Amino acid sequence: MAPVNGSVPPPLEGKKRRIGVMTSGGDAPGMNGVVRAVVRMSIAMGCEPYGIYEGYEGLVQGGSLIKRMEWADVRNWVSIGGTLIGTARCKAFYERPGRLKAAKHMVLHGIDALIVCGGDGSLTGADRFRAEWPGLLKELVETKELTAAETAQFQHLNIVGLVGSIDNDLSSTDATIGCYSSLGTICESVDKIDATAMSHQRAFVIEVMGRHCGWLALMAALSTGADFVFIPEKPPSGDWEKQMCTIIKERRALGKRKTIVIIAEGAHDTELQKISPTRVKDLLTNKLGLDTRITTLGHLQRGGEPCAYDRMLSTLQGVEAVHAVLDATPETPTPVICIIENKIVRKPLDDAIKATHAVAEAIEAKDFTQAMKLRDSEFSEYYTAYMTTTATDQPELLLSKEKRMRIAIVHVGAPAGGMNAATQSAVAYCLARGHTPIAIHNGFPGLTRHHDDKPQGSVREIKWLDTEGWISTGGSEIGTNRGLPSADIAKTAECFALYKFDALFVVGGFEAFTAVSELRKGRAEYPSFRIPMVLLPATVSNNVPGTEYSIGSDTCLNALVTFCDAIRVSASSSRRRVFVVETQGGRSGYIATVAGLSIGAVAVYTPEEGINLNMLTQDIEHLRQSFATDRGQNQAGKLILCNEHASEAFDSMEIAKIIKEEAKGRFDARHAIPGHWQQGVRPSPMDRVRAVRLASKCIQFLEDYAGQTEEAIAADSQSSAVIGIRGASVIFSSMLKLERDETDWKERRPKNEFWLAMKTVVDTLSGRPNPGAKRN
Repeated sequence: MAPVNGSVPPPLEGKKRRIGVMTSGGDAPGMNGVVRAVVRMSIAMGCEPYGIYEGYEGLVQGGSLIKRMEWADVRNWVSIGGTLIGTARCKAFYERPGRLKAAKHMVLHGIDALIVCGGDGSLTGADRFRAEWPGLLKELVETKELTAAETAQFQHLNIVGLVGSIDNDLSSTDATIGCYSSLGTICESVDKIDATAMSHQRAFVIEVMGRHCGWLALMAALSTGADFVFIPEKPPSGDWEKQMCTIIKERRALGKRKTIVIIAEGAHDTELQKISPTRVKDLLTNKLGLDTRITTLGHLQRGGEPCAYDRMLSTLQGVEAVHAVLDATPETPTPVICIIENKIVRKPLDDAIKATHAVAEAIEAKDFTQAMKLRDSEFSEYYTAYMTTTATDQPELLLSKEKRMRIAIVHVGAPAGGMNAATQSAVAYCLARGHTPIAIHNGFPGLTRHHDDKPQGSVREIKWLDTEGWISTGGSEIGTNRGLPSADIAKTAECFALYKFDALFVVGGFEAFTAVSELRKGRAEYPSFRIPMVLLPATVSNNVPGTEYSIGSDTCLNALVTFCDAIRVSASSSRRRVFVVETQGGRSGYIATVAGLSIGAVAVYTPEEGINLNMLTQDIEHLRQSFATDRGQNQAGKLILCNEHASEAFDSMEIAKIIKEEAKGRFDARHAIPGHWQQGVRPSPMDRVRAVRLASKCIQFLEDYAGQTEEAIAADSQSSAVIGIRGASVIFSSMLKLERDETDWKERRPKNEFWLAMKTVVDTLSGRPNPGAKRN
């Protein structure tokens, strides 16, 4: 409740809190998702949420800038860019009198917890506010701004931080809210520039944001196959002008028609002297004679709708922030909500801020090795992957001849965004190490039926330039299908022996998982299968055992979210309409659930849960009530997501018909099937960079078996494995163990699916009644 005549509202019962939520610092896509999640989760937990408008300025000014938020206030916010509650610089909050006003306004509204989404400066200010809180209250009582009785219930202030920053510049987390949306904007821009650069054989120098952090520049370079990158943490060596010109000249000599150089706005040399885009342009023009242009993306990088990942991340972190508030005690250090690989975690805010500042201090001290160490390990791995996979001649990386291998690369199953990026990375890494990469075109049927076709068979060695540009292309450049080795296992073994494969790198989904399983089992009869094998999961369904993330699933989610955003516009424009959208995903509900989380779906139907009449009856009643209480026709459209195999009895068309019939004219219902649209056109930046990183790790895994005997490899259960992200780690899991203990072969998915808890979050934030509950 809001203050009445300056009175302080009584405390809520039990552990329930009045929770303020604010966005501060630079805006970032996904901030609105945080606000929506905090508001709705707070209400679901019996708490009272308050929106604090215009950042810290809202706390200082009070009045109408602090507003009690209701459920409907944040409808559809998850899909909107920027921050709808605003953000502003507030000099007053830097001074104690400003913080005194902020404390008073919080007490008058009964707010005893604060969730702040912003950069490190905003979060540092929040932590300082908490540290000063007892003293601020004491001073307010002494100056008679408040009474001791009014402040009695507010002796402790709990604060939770979430990092909203496109720069991804906070240590202790792999990703900040907004960074992948910004990266997507950069990659889309570079992909378009790439076309004109290719057409005119031009060079482009592209400046991206990142004054103190090179994450955007590095990931953009990795995602687009840029020829050179400048980042603050790892400046180029003293002779960088010569080094850059040599690399670019070598690539032009190989036949490359265009040159892309990406530079962070905070780029400098080893003496901390700024390296400007103009300086790089002049070098390329004068030394190499290239027609060179500069493009500065500027604030374009900050705007636009959040990508699927930022919608999911902001929602899950917002929910976790509310739980952190309710779990907190007066002694709990201020936490910041982070993500490590695929796991949402809480970390002490003070430690994260100190680690972040330590990076800047190391750069200032010219200790660039330490600066790279202080960034998370993922950042260093990406830098190494970029350096390894983009250079054409790196003699220091070459292995001795006896350790070099003939590594076969094959795609199996349906196409998935990032397959080509993984292949390009694997090829580049193989060549850097002296291996021979060999592409098996068109999967295992291509191997057995067309390996010796004339004039060109399906088994071909790959050169560096063959994969030029693959990192940003969708589908499969070497071809893929669902054919398995078992269709002609003897011929498959014969081809393995004929072409003397020393190792096998497989990219694909559940069919690829099945293929590697068949090859592993075939080792007993066929010696040519006694080679190391590794599977990099790549499928829109994300249903491969051994991993929580598959290449291509993020591309699928982005395509599906874009489709649903368009459908929502139609639903809202038609006033009271529900769309039932059918999603892909096989017999795994991952895509439907995460997309539902990302678009604010009313309900999500999955194979794991199924569909029954009682569930449909409850959801129709929920729709009736929701439409009855909607505010404004512009928010009247609603979406339901239904996995293609959620039910044998009810498909999306049938569900839409049932809803329309039961609505009795109060609202309309239609169905929509995006189909193969969900595979996307170009792979998302996340799928690109993870494909590059994980593919390099896969080749490193295969290298460990170089020189081992067939018997030793066959006896080692780890020699056939799946690389995967599980929790906070990247690990290789034994195929034998996965086949035996973790695979639901009938349903073609893992036995234990990590994402199932997200389904509860979807239902909670949509206000959906418990789908398993019985009606009275």
